[in-house]
Amino acid sequence: MELRQLSYFVAVAEELHFGRAAAKVRIAQPALSNHVQALERELGCQLFIRTTRRVELTRAGETFYNRCVGILSEVDLSTEITRAVAGMTIRQVKIGTVYPSTTGVLPTFLSKIARKYPDIRVHISSDNTGDIIRSLESGQINLGFIRPVENIGSLRFFSIAHERYLLAVARTNRLAEQAEISVDDLRSEKIISFNRQNLSYTERYFNEKFDEYDLTRNIAYSCDDTCSLVSAGLGIGFAPEWTEGMPNRAFELRVVRGIDFRIGLGVEQRGPDLLADDLVDIARSLARPERRGGRRVAHFASNVI
Repeated sequence: MELRQLSYFVAVAEELHFGRAAAKVRIAQPALSNHVQALERELGCQLFIRTTRRVELTRAGETFYNRCVGILSEVDLSTEITRAVAGMTIRQVKIGTVYPSTTGVLPTFLSKIARKYPDIRVHISSDNTGDIIRSLESGQINLGFIRPVENIGSLRFFSIAHERYLLAVARTNRLAEQAEISVDDLRSEKIISFNRQNLSYTERYFNEKFDEYDLTRNIAYSCDDTCSLVSAGLGIGFAPEWTEGMPNRAFELRVVRGIDFRIGLGVEQRGPDLLADDLVDIARSLARPERRGGRRVAHFASNVI
């Protein structure tokens, strides 16, 4: 069994089409089919169900695919780490982010990477915290910007900041004209709540907070883009502080007296990994401590969050 055979198999598993997979790995389709058949003979089981209309993974094929992705990722990572130790240029870094929550930090982070590794190639993917953790576990990415979690196995989480959320109100809303807003002022308003198909950390956080402040009954809409509905004047919602810098925004951000909504953001790595260690250090350098109300709070040095 050769590594190139594994990479050929992964290409077919991802494309579910031998022709497209052959073009992807740049070999002739008959040669690709031969390599896959050789793998199946060596493993003693069928990896794909082939019909005239489509190609599907068998259950054994799904298991083998997950293992192959991890193996190939480990080989790539080992290559990069070895090159780094030898003083050679690191060529590629793969980063997962809970976008748009990283809007305030990612540009600065990437600029610092570019200065330290001028020839590096960076691949960024957006996903939720759970999927980013799974990608880290399988070795598909080097680093993940995620919401707070417990350390899991070989994964290590490092908190770097807390994202502050303020009340977003349309400029036509009466609250936009008030010098001070209280929790009671919110009780006569329709609330737009954050919601995604998979219950996210942010959604759970706000569900708990709305219950805490007895505002759950005011929720009239739920969506994954509260700012759009707020801008349309359909209600009020809470948005991260960095949205104040959005171009052409049609809403204002206001502090609500007695409410301090902050959601943690951090980086998680799969260790030990010299490259990821370095990336974590760069990420942690973006936050600076600031004393507020007798306690220390981490903010991004970019002042966006």
